[in-house]
Amino acid sequence: MAGKTVYFIAMFLALSSCLSARLAYGQITDPREVSALLAVRRKLNDPWNNLKNWDKKTDPCASNWTGVICYPDLNITDGYKHVKELRLLQFNLSGVLAPELGQLVNIQRLDFMWNSISGSIPKEIGKITALVHLLLSGNQLSGPLPDELGNLSNLNKFQLDLNQLSGSIPKSFAKLPKVQHFHMNNNSFSGQLPPELSTLPLLKHFLLDNNKLSGYLPPEFSQMPNLTILQLNNNNFEGNVIPDSYGNMSKLVKLSLRNCNLQGKVPDLSGIRSLLFLDLSRNQLTGNIPVNRLSDNITTINLSRNKLNGSIPSNFSGLPRLQKLRLNNNSLSGSVPSTIWKNRTLTSDEKLEINFQDNLLSDIAGILDVPPNVTLMIHGNPVCQNASQRNISLLCGSVNGDEETPIILNKPVLTCPSSTCPTYYEYIPGLPADKCFCAAPFGVGLRLRSPSISDFPPYRDQFDKFITGYIKLYPYQLYIDSLAWEEGPRLRMFLKFFPQFTNDSHTFNNSEIQRIADIFATFAIPGSDTFGPYDLLNFTANGPYLYVPLPSLKGNGISKGALAGIVLGSIFCASVVLLGVVVLFLKKHQRLPPNAVKDKYFRKVSIVMDGVKAFSFEELQSATSRFDIATQVGEGGYGKVYKGTLSDGTVVAIKRAQQGSLQGDKEFYTEIEMLSRVHHRNLVSLVGYCDEEDEQMLVYEFMPNGSLHDLISARYRSPLNFATRLHIALGSARGILYLHTEADPPIIHRDIKANNILLDSKWTAKVSDFGISRLAPVADVKGVTETHISTNVKGTPGYLDPEYFWTHKLTEKSDVYSLGVVFLELLTGMQPISHGRNLVREVNMACQSGTMFSIIDDSMGQYPSECIKEFMALAIRCSQDETKDRPSMLEVVRELENISSVLPKFDSTALELNLDALTSESSASASASASASASASAPSSSVYSKTHTYMSNNLPGSNLVSGVFATIKPR
Repeated sequence: MAGKTVYFIAMFLALSSCLSARLAYGQITDPREVSALLAVRRKLNDPWNNLKNWDKKTDPCASNWTGVICYPDLNITDGYKHVKELRLLQFNLSGVLAPELGQLVNIQRLDFMWNSISGSIPKEIGKITALVHLLLSGNQLSGPLPDELGNLSNLNKFQLDLNQLSGSIPKSFAKLPKVQHFHMNNNSFSGQLPPELSTLPLLKHFLLDNNKLSGYLPPEFSQMPNLTILQLNNNNFEGNVIPDSYGNMSKLVKLSLRNCNLQGKVPDLSGIRSLLFLDLSRNQLTGNIPVNRLSDNITTINLSRNKLNGSIPSNFSGLPRLQKLRLNNNSLSGSVPSTIWKNRTLTSDEKLEINFQDNLLSDIAGILDVPPNVTLMIHGNPVCQNASQRNISLLCGSVNGDEETPIILNKPVLTCPSSTCPTYYEYIPGLPADKCFCAAPFGVGLRLRSPSISDFPPYRDQFDKFITGYIKLYPYQLYIDSLAWEEGPRLRMFLKFFPQFTNDSHTFNNSEIQRIADIFATFAIPGSDTFGPYDLLNFTANGPYLYVPLPSLKGNGISKGALAGIVLGSIFCASVVLLGVVVLFLKKHQRLPPNAVKDKYFRKVSIVMDGVKAFSFEELQSATSRFDIATQVGEGGYGKVYKGTLSDGTVVAIKRAQQGSLQGDKEFYTEIEMLSRVHHRNLVSLVGYCDEEDEQMLVYEFMPNGSLHDLISARYRSPLNFATRLHIALGSARGILYLHTEADPPIIHRDIKANNILLDSKWTAKVSDFGISRLAPVADVKGVTETHISTNVKGTPGYLDPEYFWTHKLTEKSDVYSLGVVFLELLTGMQPISHGRNLVREVNMACQSGTMFSIIDDSMGQYPSECIKEFMALAIRCSQDETKDRPSMLEVVRELENISSVLPKFDSTALELNLDALTSESSASASASASASASASAPSSSVYSKTHTYMSNNLPGSNLVSGVFATIKPR
């Protein structure tokens, strides 16, 4: 009782003294702006409680309300401070934007990016004539754009992309004299582009791709004196033409009009000497390709999937920066000019992709000598009819050249001490080997929203110097941790900034962290011609930076008189509050078990992850109709999996753990940590988590087609032909290759199995369940990496690496073994262990006895026997008992790609047809995107008659694979 009395007295005195301090310095912020901020707060839902200090009993500028940034000095005319910026990006806010925002008449930047705010954009924002940046990307805003926004006379950046906005682009926007950036892609804007916008004197970036625009392309746009990017992909301009006047855009760097239903000819753009990127693909363009030479600086030319004819002009030769030339799927004839690649000198980082597939090309002019860094694709042309005789079989293999090439960055080889850095600290990768230094990085997520390149590695050094030059850091202080091309194409990246090692400080101080954050958040780094404008996605401040007050800034200084009042009132306030906190801590600490404080801190630190959303129990309960049994799609030892629909309509899979099933918190947080920092199209995406009271739930992207285990074990479902199985195998291998080679540090999955390979709506394989994954070892002082991790054995019987099982030495080759077993399942339809039989042993016995084809899954139908042999040989190599006899994941991916490349031309649609057939029945068997085995769905009618079958006697290039099966090493 005495303890409680002391505690309540302390809290009462603290509140009283704080109120006294408040009265001592009086009102600091303009009362009208305080009222507006409170109205904004009332309209927003804040489940993460980020805005808890927006309290009417405190002052926004004096108390540093979260995300509220004020001008540094008092206004000399009215004596009040004014709000300069609202920076509320990625706060998980929902609700609507309050009309009272219009009362913040002095604000320069409104930033609500990457939240879930809905409703319309208030017309009252048009009253904020001081506004420079309107940043609303990545929300759920809807409705038309208010005409009043055309009154924003100081607006520089209009960033409204990735919303649900509709209606036409207001003609009033032509009255924006200072606007430079229209970023409105991925909405539902419709109607005619206003020709009046051509009067905008400073507009540089016009991004309206992925909308519903129609009408014609205004010829007047060529009059914009500073336009550098015109990107209108995926609209419908109703068969209109590209105006010839666009050839007069002297400063244009990027012209991207892909899939816009355009007709007519390709305009002559040779006069645009600044042009770096040209994409006019997927239209109805006709006629010849212009013969005038394009800019020597051009990196990308994509005219594919049109109706172009004539020959390939010589103006594509000798372009020194060319990275990608796509003319596939046209009616081009004549010869392939070898001068395109012969006159290029490529460094080790540079690549050149040339795609001439599916034309009428009959010959290759000049000597055929394709350098290693050049990819030439000529499948589907008459020149390939005698491919084997002309020794061009590899060039004639069918390749999907429309996909973006994944990026593989060379990781620095560290020769630092074998002892690893403390948690949240890393060796600075950019330092020489003799200057090893552990430091804590500060992370920044960026996305280049319209780069003018197609391959990043050759420009990595240039990018490093470009970014660090504006931030005033040394290039070694920046490390690009990961890169991924996204639809657009846009380039997502995660940057790590390290403190200077010469200062002998292993961390940035708070002011430096806030300075770097401010530069990115205020878009102080201008877009370059090469890299284009960027999106700020997030900040990652872990470990020593966990409690830095991002994204708010310091520097909200107040007058000396007000400061004196605050100090006098606050000293006593702080003392009494400290007393109360100490009393409270001592009382709670007496009740906690020994590890409770440590576990609580570990939980809080672990949960602050890039792009991971915290859900409340109520949200997930609502998403699953209170976890109704009708929404359950799977169950395992950890608990149950439910299909849920979030409030924004997103369909997800929710893995709800039974109490105690995740071995405390370790596997739960391991899953969150691993998936929050790896991003690849063949890895399942983690949407978020719930960690409340006794509930632990993980929320994943929903996988409509369940797991590979379900697919190959449910015999009443549609059979899988060979191409589909190979497609799934290759996707799985690419996902694991990313973990082994591109994740930093590399990751060993440790539980690869058919249940953990999930299939999305397009039957793309995605690796899941990282609960027992481990980070791979780091390099020692001599640059030598430990060969293994010593750890307790975990995994699934039948998939476990025998060497790991006996020695407890875990390596990346342990994942290779498990994947080899998955390959054997794909080939045979058999389970790893069934009725006392081991699949690996059964397959080896069949191969040694010459009866391999007797164990191939009957439901596969007819198949190319040589490709089956190749695939089986690879599967057996992967599942060898000894680690040294297994291939690396890079070798596995390459061999699967080679097998895929020799599939028959007449079977190029086999995969598509088989997947279409499977998709027609997937609704009856939707499953979870978690590693549980979903309950079996009802039998469905066979669609096997729709699938395309293989005829092995028509397999071309059999000389390439003959004798391969003989290389299988018997046990």
